[in-house]
Amino acid sequence: MSAQPKTFQELINGDTPVLVDFFATWCGPCKMMQPILEDTAKHLGDRLKIVKVDVDRNPLAASTFQVRGVPTLVLFQKGKILWRESGVVPAHQLIKVVESQLGVNA
Repeated sequence: MSAQPKTFQELINGDTPVLVDFFATWCGPCKMMQPILEDTAKHLGDRLKIVKVDVDRNPLAASTFQVRGVPTLVLFQKGKILWRESGVVPAHQLIKVVESQLGVNA
């Protein structure tokens, strides 16, 4: 039996930290984030969920979290924002930030 897909709110309120990438398909820097997010996912495995939110298709989500520019990365855990950054973040820096926010040793 498979679980129903979780809503965005259920995801960010969960125990597992969620890194949300607010992006737009037309955004060049957003495209640069894709391999960085893949590296981060490989490095952190199941300790972190990564979710992409297209701001053009989900303007309410972008507005709710006051996303003014893309890409904007927001790290949630148990419904709280632990960290946020706009612009391209290098993989090593992103992994370091996530690990420090989650109290994980590299």
